[in-house]
Amino acid sequence: MSKQKKVRDYVGHMHIYIIISAIMILCAIAGSLIFGVEVAIEFKGGTILSYSYTGDVDTAQVETLAKGILNTPVTIQTGEALGDGSGKTMTISFSCAEGSFTPEVQGQLTTSIQGKFPDNQIELLESNDVSPTSGKQFFYKCLVAALAASVILIIYIALRFKRISGWSAGMCAILALVHDLIAAYGTFVIAGFEINSNFMAVLLTILGYSVNNTMVIYDRIRENQKLMDKKTSIRELVNTSISQTMSRSIRTSVTTISTMLIISIVAVIMQVDSILSFSIPLTVGLISGTYSSICIAPVVWVWWTEKRGKKTVADLQIRK
Repeated sequence: MSKQKKVRDYVGHMHIYIIISAIMILCAIAGSLIFGVEVAIEFKGGTILSYSYTGDVDTAQVETLAKGILNTPVTIQTGEALGDGSGKTMTISFSCAEGSFTPEVQGQLTTSIQGKFPDNQIELLESNDVSPTSGKQFFYKCLVAALAASVILIIYIALRFKRISGWSAGMCAILALVHDLIAAYGTFVIAGFEINSNFMAVLLTILGYSVNNTMVIYDRIRENQKLMDKKTSIRELVNTSISQTMSRSIRTSVTTISTMLIISIVAVIMQVDSILSFSIPLTVGLISGTYSSICIAPVVWVWWTEKRGKKTVADLQIRK
């Protein structure tokens, strides 16, 4: 005979969850005001210079040198070159006044870097210009894609979970998702990462992960609705469903989050910033997604359902 899982009162601690989430949101807002928001070249427009090199190069010295020549803030990123793995790449990204970055300035910058590091075989690979207009269009298209995905998810959840007032369930799932996206955004800002294509990749990944976790709990609520006595309160229905799925949610999350933590540690050791700006915010987003799928979406759904006058399982069958 299987051991009965202990049912905890998750819904009864809603005020604690609200306080935790409010603190997280305030930290994201404060981070934006204190540290500012760094927007990548692909979104705001600018120039990206790519160099190949061997050995080790002090990126802090490259940054100082580039700032002095370009008279504008620059971002330096390094990575491994494709091929035999013996070479490395370095990108210098910056925005400057139109027409100020001439071929002569580019030549001066390249010559200065090569002179600073004569033993590293530094060579210019390519120079790309991104116009502000195309950058903004790309950013808006990414936002439209995320918004469209959210709308589709609301419709899907509404149709799939009709028995538990699908539309309200869908809206609560999206509320939890917004909560997770704010957590990821706050991580980008506080950690000093640029808002770039990695940011959009993180958002879309969290979107799928968070909603999937929430739907697992919704599925159990729907199944228990058929099995439990019609006089059972909605609070007990949801508390029981969360308790039954808790182990599954925790195991899945620990596996995924552990993988991302290992990737982050390796990226720190290898000094691959481009991976860190993806793995760290995604790790925070996954943790937030686990939390919100358990403590936000179903709990807020109970509050909303009770506000509409539905108190028991039987009331869920009554459309109001």
